[in-house]
Amino acid sequence: QVQLVESGGGLAQTGDSLRLSCAASGLTFTNLIMAWFRRSPGKEREFVARINQSGSLTNYAEFVKGRFTISRDNAKNTVYLQMSSLKAGDATIYYCTAHSRSYYPGREYANYDYWGQGTQVTVSS
Repeated sequence: QVQLVESGGGLAQTGDSLRLSCAASGLTFTNLIMAWFRRSPGKEREFVARINQSGSLTNYAEFVKGRFTISRDNAKNTVYLQMSSLKAGDATIYYCTAHSRSYYPGREYANYDYWGQGTQVTVSS
């Protein structure tokens, strides 16, 4: 059974940092492209960041460039999202997702195969 379990969300103040973690099981982690999306109420899931299987390539949405860093630890089957300089607009639910197929998934959420349950990030001013 494939599971992606996020943790690390919570309450932060504007300008603070949070680190999200996502532990994967039930799949060969090193075969997976991993990504983070987020979804605000009434909106589609939007791409935040992606990392390739080895961790050598990353890609970010413009609105998080320079503030968020995605990384992975293949020995721990875990992907991380380090969030810094948090803004009010970053407050929403963040989802970890995995792509297991052979084609390049891009930023379209429909191309990702497995999803975590989400973790809430709240930012107060």
